[in-house]
Amino acid sequence: MPFHRMGVHKVLGNVPLVGKVLDAPYKRMVKNAINIADLRSIAKLRAHKMVFDYLDAGADDEISLRRGKDAYSELEMHYHVLSGLQPPLDLSTKVFGCDVKLPFFACPTAGNRMFHTEGETAAAKAAEHHGTLYGLSSLATTGIPEIGEICKGPKVFQLYVWKDRELVKDVLQKAKEGGFDALALTVDFTWYGNRERDIRNGFTIPPNYTPKQVWEAIKAPAWSWDFLANPAYNYACINTEVPADSLAAFVNSQINPAFDWKDAEWLLGEWGGPSAIKGVVRPDDAVLAKETGFSTMWVSNHGARQLETSPATIDVLPSIREAVGPDTEIILDGGVQRGTDIAKALALGADAVGVGKPYLYGLAAGGSDGVIKALEILRVELDRAMGLLGTGTVDDLKKRGPGLIKRRGASARDYPDRYAFERGYGGGII
Repeated sequence: MPFHRMGVHKVLGNVPLVGKVLDAPYKRMVKNAINIADLRSIAKLRAHKMVFDYLDAGADDEISLRRGKDAYSELEMHYHVLSGLQPPLDLSTKVFGCDVKLPFFACPTAGNRMFHTEGETAAAKAAEHHGTLYGLSSLATTGIPEIGEICKGPKVFQLYVWKDRELVKDVLQKAKEGGFDALALTVDFTWYGNRERDIRNGFTIPPNYTPKQVWEAIKAPAWSWDFLANPAYNYACINTEVPADSLAAFVNSQINPAFDWKDAEWLLGEWGGPSAIKGVVRPDDAVLAKETGFSTMWVSNHGARQLETSPATIDVLPSIREAVGPDTEIILDGGVQRGTDIAKALALGADAVGVGKPYLYGLAAGGSDGVIKALEILRVELDRAMGLLGTGTVDDLKKRGPGLIKRRGASARDYPDRYAFERGYGGGII
């Protein structure tokens, strides 16, 4: 980070008015956004191309990415009428044994300050604002104490399968001291997925100062000012001496492909509290995870960013619910773009739903205001969907869900045109 080493951020940080002026049009667009597609379009306008594509992409040909969204289109909602419901509905539930006001939350994701200088604090503020769960990644660019100061509600700490057990013990202790209620072990990241948009863009953290990256930075002045006028970011939860531009090297040195069920059992013993296994798509793995001691099954394919042609999570959810029984908590993420998607996931067996890209679009578009707006959009859509279905509470939706959702044969007309965003449809006309 040559400009940061020269102290440029200390000079630019003393003229905050420039950043406010550059961000003003995006703040207006975020305020006027009506759906997640709008926030995606704003994020694409504001962010460096390399950063937006890192957020937006999937693995290989992005087949799983498209299928994850398309799978919801194949599910019809067979609603009841004359249910006598009075808005607003009760969207409260429990996650990891904690009371929350919403049955969905922003998933833990790495390196949030890459998208906006507020980074993880923006998502923490949004979780506090909406009274829902907050998830912090072990590759976060904001420290555990800072998050604890902002978010007093329930929190889950996400951990990768690190080689260094002393590192694991240290970060678990920090999470306990920081008031985190649960641990989520990510198990689908033992190899780094093939994200071809990143390769084409020459993705680095931060951007290399090549002519191409400089040109893209000039085209994204609000993002570039944001980046240059604020301190360089690092992996605040693990080792503040590891700069963010060492991501690939750090991950390659620490990720442990040999991590197995015995290692998971050791980890659970070290944690000693509510725990989720994140990355399950098979019923037999879910059963084994339950036997190993995980209290929560987190159905996820890592946002379709790892193994290409991995299944859509909503498609495997019912089989996992059947395998682990009615009393085991299940979280689902993947492909969610609408409140109706959340309603379908709850109806088919999920106790809570994590969203990744939707809130990161909001973050890249407008910091904390953008994340609050993203969760608010989904809250309103879920409230409306439940009302129209005839279910007044989350428990009611879960109990009656299997009779409300039916699969239909696929039709090309069901799916949004994958290139519609680029042509200006489905978002961005604000």
